[in-house]
Amino acid sequence: MFDELDMVVLTHAIKEYGLKKGDLGTIVHLYGDEKAMEVEFVAASGKTIAVLTLIHKDIRPMAKNEILHVRGFATI
Repeated sequence: MFDELDMVVLTHAIKEYGLKKGDLGTIVHLYGDEKAMEVEFVAASGKTIAVLTLIHKDIRPMAKNEILHVRGFATI
């Protein structure tokens, strides 16, 4: 379903990292069983906000008809 370097959409907020539902991340590693993956969330400056181990219910593919949105991130 997912491949490394796919852009994905967070399906829920992760408050401890300041991430909100709808934030974009990139899969940087798929574990062998593909039940979990490492997803990196990056600010526009290129600074990594978080690299998290997530499961399928935490993310979804980005649809081709979606538009990107920018928001501020206070903790950088």
